[in-house]
Amino acid sequence: MDSPLAPLSAPVSAEDALRRTAFLLERRMESSYRIEAFRKALDVVQALKPNELEYRIQLGTLQKIDGIGKTTASLITEAVQGKLPSYLAKLQDEAEPLAEGGAEIRAALRGDLHMHSNWSDGGSSIEAMAQTAIDLGHEYAVLTDHSPRLQVANGLSAERLTEQLEIIELMNSMFEDFRLLKGIEVDILDDGALDQTPEMLDRLDVVVASVHSKLRMPSREMTARMLEAVRTPRVNVLGHCTGRLIRGGRGKRPPSEFDAEAVFGACAENDVAVEINSRLEREDPPDDLIALALDAGCLFSIDSDAHAPGQLEFKAYGAARAERLGVPPERIVNTWPVDDLLSWANV
Repeated sequence: MDSPLAPLSAPVSAEDALRRTAFLLERRMESSYRIEAFRKALDVVQALKPNELEYRIQLGTLQKIDGIGKTTASLITEAVQGKLPSYLAKLQDEAEPLAEGGAEIRAALRGDLHMHSNWSDGGSSIEAMAQTAIDLGHEYAVLTDHSPRLQVANGLSAERLTEQLEIIELMNSMFEDFRLLKGIEVDILDDGALDQTPEMLDRLDVVVASVHSKLRMPSREMTARMLEAVRTPRVNVLGHCTGRLIRGGRGKRPPSEFDAEAVFGACAENDVAVEINSRLEREDPPDDLIALALDAGCLFSIDSDAHAPGQLEFKAYGAARAERLGVPPERIVNTWPVDDLLSWANV
C-alpha cells in the first residue's frame, strides 16, 4: 500500500479509462461535478448492450446518450480505438505522491477503518469502494456509513444497516485475498449514547464513534459526552475528535473544546484507538493533541475517511503526520493483520 496505482497504457477498455480518470480526479480533490460526469458515463457504458458502444461511435451518436458529454465521449472513443485517452494520459503524467514522508508507515498500513459509500453520504457504490481498496493493495477495509440520526448524510437505520451487512457477506464470499469488514461511523449523541441499537453494534466488526452535532458544546459537557462514548465497550475508534475544519469548500470550523488528557486517558484505559483523520480539510487531531495521545499511551488508526474511491489514498497524508510526530507503527491498529485487528476490536 506504499504507492499509487500503476499508470494504465494502451490498449485500455472504456470502462477502465473512465474508472481511472474518476479515481485520479478524486485523488486530487477536483470538483464533484467533474468527477460525477465520469462516474455517470461509466454507469452508462456498463449498461449498454453488447457492441452498442462501438456501433454508436461508428455512427457518431455517442453524445446522444444521456449521461455522456463531449469530454467523456472523446475519452471513450479513444479507448475503443485502442488508444490511451489523452485526457487520462495527462492526468497520469501529472499524478505525484500525495505527501512527502511517511513512506514506512504508509507501507505498513494493511487497511482502512473509515470509509463511506453511497448508502450514506459517499459518492460511489460499495463495490467501487471495495474494488479500489483491492487495487491499492489493501488487505481489508471497514465500511463505516453513518448512523440514522445524521439525516443530512442519509444515515442508515437498523433495517438498512441489516441489508448492508447481508451484501457485505455476499461480497466477501467472492473475494480471495481481501475482506470487507462490517462497520459504522456511529454518532455520539449529546449525552454520550451511541446512535444505533446495542444489538446492531454487536453485529459489527469495527465501530468508529464520532461527534457530528453541537460541536461548540461547553468543554465540561463535551468532555463528559466523549468519555461516556469512549467507555462504551463496543467503541473501537474515536473519530476526528475535535471536529475542526481548517480549509476547503465547507469553510473553516474551530475545534471542539474538551479535556483532552481525560479523553485520551480513557481511550488508553479502554483500548480505544484515536483516529488520525487524513482528510486535508480536517487534519484531526491537531499535532499537539496527537502528541498528547501518544504520551497517554493511546493506540491510533490512520484513516482516509474516504467518500469516493480516489480518496482512499488520503491515508498518505495521515502517515506523513504520524511519522513526523513519532507515532510507532506497532501502535497503529491498521498495520495489524486482520485477525489481530478483529481480536482487538471485539474484546
